[in-house]
Amino acid sequence: MESLTELFCDVDDFCQAFMPIWNHQLLESGQKRRRRARSLQNSGISFIDSTSLDVCLNQRIHCHKVFAGLAARGHTSMGWFFGFKLHLVVNERGELLQFCITPGNVDDRKPVPRLAKKLFGKLFGDKGYISNPLAQSLRELFDLQLITKLRDNMKNQLMLLSDRLLLRRRAIIETIIDQLKNISQIEHSRHRSVLNFFVNVLCGLIAYCLRPVKPSLGLDNLLALPA
Repeated sequence: MESLTELFCDVDDFCQAFMPIWNHQLLESGQKRRRRARSLQNSGISFIDSTSLDVCLNQRIHCHKVFAGLAARGHTSMGWFFGFKLHLVVNERGELLQFCITPGNVDDRKPVPRLAKKLFGKLFGDKGYISNPLAQSLRELFDLQLITKLRDNMKNQLMLLSDRLLLRRRAIIETIIDQLKNISQIEHSRHRSVLNFFVNVLCGLIAYCLRPVKPSLGLDNLLALPA
């Protein structure tokens, strides 16, 4: 143990003396590189969606007490549920950009302005995000273009080919949600406390962010958005 401690101290002393000299030589030779802090990079392509987080089975809604006053009944394409909604924004590399949790009865469009504060470029969503006032608000506040699919009873609109192709590949966020639920286990109906629920969701999101391989569209250097 003593030899290991001595070795650690010797290496530490060496690094403290060597690193300033090495960095100085790199600076003089022109090989110095900027040491920026790591951060997620958004290319201007973002995808938004929400998913239900059930906290109990539907037949137990009336007797459920853990989330009384917090959770609410909501409806998705899969049917009714009791719990919360997880709203996500990701980029084309599968990286998580923004998220928030709301009661299950909150409209998907309501948290969008809060989620879009640090976004730019184009935001792709499904038919649940169709709203002219919302699209106009995002453009005026954040210079962000909201692009969604059209309902069957809506007139066709002119759309750039690149936007149409990206809209078709919006399934990337659905894949991420599937991984969050089935791999990170962010949803189950056995919570015994509110704190446990939020910690479980947060840990699942962190676990996903730390995954070395994420769903990706592979668009790096291949797609240039028009101004």
